Amino acid sequence: MTPEQQVKTFIAKFDPKNQALIRQVRTALREWFPTGSELVYDNYNFFVLGYGPTDRPSDAVVSMACSSNGVGLCFIHGATLPDPKKVLRGAGNQTRFIHLDSAETLTRPEVETLLSVAIERARTPFPTSGKRKLIVRSVSAKQRPRRTRVTAR
Repeated sequence: MTPEQQVKTFIAKFDPKNQALIRQVRTALREWFPTGSELVYDNYNFFVLGYGPTDRPSDAVVSMACSSNGVGLCFIHGATLPDPKKVLRGAGNQTRFIHLDSAETLTRPEVETLLSVAIERARTPFPTSGKRKLIVRSVSAKQRPRRTRVTAR
């Protein structure tokens, strides 16, 4: 199975609504990051797509974290990004995130600014040419459910 085929199987584990959102956000992020690497993790808690200039996870600048509860955009060094509109959530020493209700959130000016600054501040610059690499980094055998559970009344 190719890495792209693997990604499609990972996305297929989600509810149809989240599948559509994940695909839309991924398409938008791939436009932001046409070079570098797209790192894939199908872990216990989250399905994650990280974007960075190299294949090293420590170089990633943003990631999309997906669970049965929805999709978030994580800024790996978000604690140091200027956020005058206070759109970033979280209180850790490093990472901040935005909950994504739709891919259109990525077109809001304050989010576009955050993405631009995150790219500018990358420790390793993104390649100016070439193709993006898709790399499946890890797949956990045991995972939380990717679909919301409906309880009977």
